[in-house]
Amino acid sequence: MTKTDTAIPSTTEAADRYQDAILPKVSRTFALTIPQLPAPLCRAVGNAYLLCRIADTVEDEPALSAEDKRRYEEALIDAVNLRIDPAPLAAEVASRLSSATLDAERELFAQLPTVLDVTRTLRPAQQAAIENCLRIMASGMHDFQIDAGVQGLATLQELDHYCYIVAGCVGDLLTDMFVDFDPEIAARGDAMRRLSVSFGQGLQMTNILKDQWEDRRRGACWLPRDLMQRHGVDLAGLVPGSTPPGYQAALDELIGIAVSHLSNALEYTLLIPARHAGIRRFCLWALGMAVLTLQNLHTTPGFSGGTEVKITRKAVRRTIMLSNIACRHDWALRGMFKWATRKLPRTPLAKEWSASADIRQLWTRTAVSRQSERMRDLADATHGAG
Repeated sequence: MTKTDTAIPSTTEAADRYQDAILPKVSRTFALTIPQLPAPLCRAVGNAYLLCRIADTVEDEPALSAEDKRRYEEALIDAVNLRIDPAPLAAEVASRLSSATLDAERELFAQLPTVLDVTRTLRPAQQAAIENCLRIMASGMHDFQIDAGVQGLATLQELDHYCYIVAGCVGDLLTDMFVDFDPEIAARGDAMRRLSVSFGQGLQMTNILKDQWEDRRRGACWLPRDLMQRHGVDLAGLVPGSTPPGYQAALDELIGIAVSHLSNALEYTLLIPARHAGIRRFCLWALGMAVLTLQNLHTTPGFSGGTEVKITRKAVRRTIMLSNIACRHDWALRGMFKWATRKLPRTPLAKEWSASADIRQLWTRTAVSRQSERMRDLADATHGAG
């Protein structure tokens, strides 16, 4: 272990200091946006992000088997629920993480007990939101990692499902925390929940498109085969920097879907009372950076790595400045979004994204269907072996 793995005293004050110190090491973006939130929310959302990052670390570690990942993910939930002592789990997993895991992520996992010191002081509703999100994320990520490969996901609906378990459930978590924070926000909770998952999907699809070549080098692809094949693109045969005819049209269709989700993200943000400028900034900065990334993707379809479409610091500063100026004015924010996306494609969302649809039930049914298919495949294999 490195020097940064030295145990930190288990006091709330020390745990808070650690949480503040480790956040910028594992995410520059969230280290920028989370401090915009009011202090009680900042602390809770920062803690939630770190626990989600710990779950991601297990799922992304190539040295762990599928069985190990499942076991560690279940143990993480038990640790959050106080059913087990987190210290042995933290020590065991941290010692098994390979060089493929960043040093900061290894340190974060080693300090799981310290992170949970903060969790245990949060409001009951905040703790419940974190637990629910981690449960969905951990079980869902494991299911998708089992089938992960460069062939991509089978359908666009599977992409929706994947985005829910890695980002849409985070949108639900944030909404639960916002609703718990202020009765005025709670009065708009139902409307926000109809949009929160879409917000998460818009951000996640942007990341998937930006990171597709890095994911492919790791043996994974989260693009939908049915959509790509409709444009004559074979995902299994894609090579960075040498894309076939039809790839740009397919990419633009996916960008258009992401833009439509980000449009929902803006409406979600506008449901937050204007007096909560910090919460609005938290949402707007993430939304603005996603739009900038989609602009770069649209104008650079032949990119071969995420660094080629990475947004500049100057562009980030400009987006932050404009968002802050317009933060309290709904008409100005809508105008800015319309102008920023004017040259981007816009793909209408499928009917399940209508305001009246219960998207979470759709994904639950999809998850059950995926599990049933695996059970049938296992039964067929067992029968064949016999």
